[in-house]
Amino acid sequence: MKNKTRVLLGSPIRQKADILQHFLQSIRQLNCGGMYELDYFFVDDNLEEESSQLLSDFSTQNHNTSIMRTRHDKPYICNESTHIWEEELIWKVAGFKNIMINLARKEGYDFLFLLDSDIVLHPQTLIHLLGLKKDIVAEIFWTRWEADLPELPQVWVGDQYNLYESTVEENLTQNEIFQRVQLFINKLKVPGVYKVGGLGACTLISRKALQSGVNFNQIYNISFIGEDRHFCIRAVALGFELFVDTHYPAFHIYRPVDLNRLEEYKAGHEQ
Repeated sequence: MKNKTRVLLGSPIRQKADILQHFLQSIRQLNCGGMYELDYFFVDDNLEEESSQLLSDFSTQNHNTSIMRTRHDKPYICNESTHIWEEELIWKVAGFKNIMINLARKEGYDFLFLLDSDIVLHPQTLIHLLGLKKDIVAEIFWTRWEADLPELPQVWVGDQYNLYESTVEENLTQNEIFQRVQLFINKLKVPGVYKVGGLGACTLISRKALQSGVNFNQIYNISFIGEDRHFCIRAVALGFELFVDTHYPAFHIYRPVDLNRLEEYKAGHEQ
C-alpha cells in the first residue's frame, strides 16, 4: 500500500485575532480526501496575546501542530488603506519561511504549503493543487492593494509586478500596456492553470524544488522589494517554472473591512 503524501503547511504569523481565527478555521476545513497527511508549523510572531492564544488552542485541538515562538516588538503599519513593510521586517519573514523550507526538507515532506495568515481557502484548494503535480504552484487570490484601486492578483508576469507580457524589442504605448494588462487579468478570471513569472502567499512547493535549493534569501544584486521576488527568481534560475491555479480562488482579508464580504465568499463553496 502506497504511503500517503505528506504535506507541511507553514505560516509565519503576526496577525489580528479577528482575522487569524478565520485563517485557522479555513485550514482546519481543508479536504484531504484520505489522500494526504497534513501537519502544521507556525511561527508565532504575534504582538496580540489573543492571537497567540488562538494558535495555542489550535495546537491543542490538532496534535500534528508545531509552534515556534518568537518576539519581535517592531510593529508594521496595517490599516484600512494599505500595509507598509519595512526592509527589516521583510527579511525577518523571509528567514521564517527558510526555517519552514529547511524543516520540510529535513523531515522528508513531499510538499511544503506556504500560506499567509490573512488568507481564507476553499476546502478543495490543497487536494486540487496536489493533483496538478507541479513543483511550484500558487492558488490565486485578488486584492485591492489601495482602497480605490481595482482588484489585482498576487501573481505577476515579471520584474517587480508587471502584469503584461512583452519582448525586449517592443516599445509599447500606455494604451498597449493597458490592453495587455487586461488580457492577463481576464485570463486569470477563467478557471485554469497558467504559467507566471512571480507568485506568493499561497504556494505549494514540491520536495524536488525544496531539495534543489529554493529559498527566500536576498539576492544581493537585485533590488526588487519583497522576499517572494527573490524566491521566484532563484526558482526559475534553478530550472523551475511557476504556475498559478485559478479554479478555487482564495479570499484575502487585506483590511478589516474585507471581513464584511467573507461570508459571501464562504457561501460560494456550497454552490
